[in-house]
Amino acid sequence: MKKYDIIAATGCPTGIAHTFMAQEALEQAAKKCSVSIKVETHGQIGIENELTEEEIKNAKAVIIAADKDVHAERFVGKKIIEVSVGQGIKDAEKLIEAALNGEGEIRYPTDSDTKTIDIINNNHSTGNIGHDIYKHLMNGVSHMLPFVVGGGVLIAISFLFGIYSFDPASDQFNPFAAQLKEIGGFAMGMMTPILAAYIAESIGKRPALVTGFVAGVIANAGGAGFLGGIIGGFLAGYVIILLEKLLKNLPKTLDGLKAIFLYPLLGIFITGMIMNILVSPMASINESMMQFLANFEHSNPLLLGIIVGCMCAFDMGGPVNKAAYVTGTALLAQGNTTFMAGVSAACITPPLITGVATLVYKNRFTSNERNAGLVNIILGCTHITEGAIPFVAEDPLHAMPIMMAGSSVAAVLTYLFKVQVPAPHGGFLVLPVVTHPLLWVLAIAIGSVVGGLLLGMSKKKK
Repeated sequence: MKKYDIIAATGCPTGIAHTFMAQEALEQAAKKCSVSIKVETHGQIGIENELTEEEIKNAKAVIIAADKDVHAERFVGKKIIEVSVGQGIKDAEKLIEAALNGEGEIRYPTDSDTKTIDIINNNHSTGNIGHDIYKHLMNGVSHMLPFVVGGGVLIAISFLFGIYSFDPASDQFNPFAAQLKEIGGFAMGMMTPILAAYIAESIGKRPALVTGFVAGVIANAGGAGFLGGIIGGFLAGYVIILLEKLLKNLPKTLDGLKAIFLYPLLGIFITGMIMNILVSPMASINESMMQFLANFEHSNPLLLGIIVGCMCAFDMGGPVNKAAYVTGTALLAQGNTTFMAGVSAACITPPLITGVATLVYKNRFTSNERNAGLVNIILGCTHITEGAIPFVAEDPLHAMPIMMAGSSVAAVLTYLFKVQVPAPHGGFLVLPVVTHPLLWVLAIAIGSVVGGLLLGMSKKKK
């Protein structure tokens, strides 16, 4: 079996682009430094290139570049350097050098007498509370997205048969369309429980999964929406941590009883009682926030488009981008298809900007950058924003404002054209279900051309 100097794990909320970009960056950096590395990826289809126990045992250092839970508790006795997936892409060489210099911390000591609660605490403390909270939240979002995307697109397809094709009392009624909408509705209805369950699982591991799921169901039933799911997930996770601390002195022979009986029973009871108290005020806050955004959408589409465009292009798949996207999906679940139109346009635009720039200003980009720009045209058309990150990472002071400007133009025009997008993902693949599809494509094209010309002009000839 081959031994590796460094092992790594990468993962992003969507598990599509950032995950594998970080993998490639780390592998290239390791090659440059003449060290061997194996990178495990936590993508949307699951774990690939999985690290074995032997490989973990023989490695000299561990790098975690992830914004989701990658089961770091496996790395017992190893020095761990943990950063966001974005840093894994931008600072790969620095991370490799830091690992070779022995930096990092041993978060999981080899002492067999280490108490369970110490392991749990270490497991969720990277020294950066903000990153920990974001990681737990994004673990929920990454597991929620397939339900939202799959269910949302099915509902959108059902509209092709008519807006009221699901209603038996309507002349447009179509049994197949009604089934599509029903199945899609079931998937969309799982959004909040899954979000809460996997936030809790990131915090308290497997014992917290069922507690988080129940918290999400209570939030969903009480009308608290995704906001309630977020609060319920964090509550459930830390309730399990508390229970593990309180029950740590029970005989080890009762470990099985704790996992299968005590944690679920007490966790569901405590979390459920607290959620029943919190769900009503959370529902009021959730409803007020959604109403505010809906009103804002009609009163000042120009300002809303700028806000949405800047949020989506600011970190392209990061926390600010996801805040806009999750808000869009939540409004979509309530029947608001206009807000998501602007979000989708703003997410599609950045990679198209790089494509336009590399086509128009060929002599200002390297061969690799031109190839990446062509690939980004495909990525952008399918609503994958992350391909633009390397272009921004190279010159953030110039590129980031340009991306934000292009996305804002696309979002503003989308709102002015009154485009409606009933699907939460898919890019141009969902054009058949988009209201005013040609105007939507025009809005995105204008934003992309504006941004592409600005990006090209900001570059020097190479």
